[in-house]
Amino acid sequence: MSKASVKLTLGGREFILIGTAHISKESIAEVREAITEEKPDMVCVELDQGRYDSICKKDNWDKLDVSRVLREGKGFLLIANLVLAGFQRRLGEDLGVTPGDEMKVALETAGELGIPYALCDREIKTTLRRAWGRCGFWNKSKLMASLISGAFTKEKLNAAEIEKLNSAGELDSMMSELADYLPGVKETLIDERDRYLAAKIWAAGGNRPLAVLGAGHLAGLRSHLEKIAGGGESADVAALDAIPPPSIAARFLPWLIPAILTALVAVSLYRLGAGASFLRIRNWLLWNGGLAAAGTLLAGGHPLSILVSFIGAPIATVNPVLGVGLFAGVTEVTLRKPRVEDAETISGDVSTLRGIYRNRITRALLVFLLSSIGGIVGNAISILSIAGKLF
Repeated sequence: MSKASVKLTLGGREFILIGTAHISKESIAEVREAITEEKPDMVCVELDQGRYDSICKKDNWDKLDVSRVLREGKGFLLIANLVLAGFQRRLGEDLGVTPGDEMKVALETAGELGIPYALCDREIKTTLRRAWGRCGFWNKSKLMASLISGAFTKEKLNAAEIEKLNSAGELDSMMSELADYLPGVKETLIDERDRYLAAKIWAAGGNRPLAVLGAGHLAGLRSHLEKIAGGGESADVAALDAIPPPSIAARFLPWLIPAILTALVAVSLYRLGAGASFLRIRNWLLWNGGLAAAGTLLAGGHPLSILVSFIGAPIATVNPVLGVGLFAGVTEVTLRKPRVEDAETISGDVSTLRGIYRNRITRALLVFLLSSIGGIVGNAISILSIAGKLF
């Protein structure tokens, strides 16, 4: 076994933990060799059903309903998921490896040897929604900026650098940096998943289960397995599958902008009269709608999507339940329906700016994102302008 793998004897069972780098040829070979030589009676992999489908079922993206995703308020989560997948895929292409190949090989080897397997990771949608929900506005902005900059970075890693990821010490250092940058996200993406993986692996059964997972999870997984075996921790992870309700502040925050605008207009009417107030309302409509439309134009949106952005932005501001990105994105995906080829090439298209614009799925998401940003900036400019003239 590799140096990033361990064996544990707990509760009369032997657990074999294989730590991997997710884009490493050596890790793929080690996984096949470990399963073949150890002959476990259960193989556990760091996959959820969604990631399993994306790796093993080529038509998974064909079933994506972008319009429904946007209507359900999951646009930003889908963007984050796609950016992460594209970043990892690009690193893998440098080495001729597809992300998740070691998990796929683990499942294939288990099937060849007649060994049952279990998908032990938490659904990626649940993880992202919990991480997103724990971030305030500033941390959400930092997370999106980090994801987007990572998606288009030109930095390349060679095989030797990738293999360093098999060192638990190297990954511990990376996780410490993540904890310093976004501690709430680190807790959700790493710490919670360590506990979740341990509970699922424990519950999967078998006297000699073998688990394949990223090397960065090894230390946390080992700790949680020992706690479960000693009775200090429950194997019930229902609470980690739940999406926490938004805080009171988060529920009221979307109404803050319309409240401020309403108050400023009321003060303007009182101090400056109807004529001057009308001019300020007109300027707000132009800034808010104009920058939302400019965002859609920058995203390469359909002319009607641009018009909808302009008209929809002020409506979305007054009623935050509706988002300008929702108006523009749904219009875009309705007018330019995604094609089969868009679903087939999306994993590669998200790695380049040209691919994002060419693919109708990712372009609709870009329309959603940039129209939303444009509307937010327009509101900020309007509020500062009105307040400046009043006070």
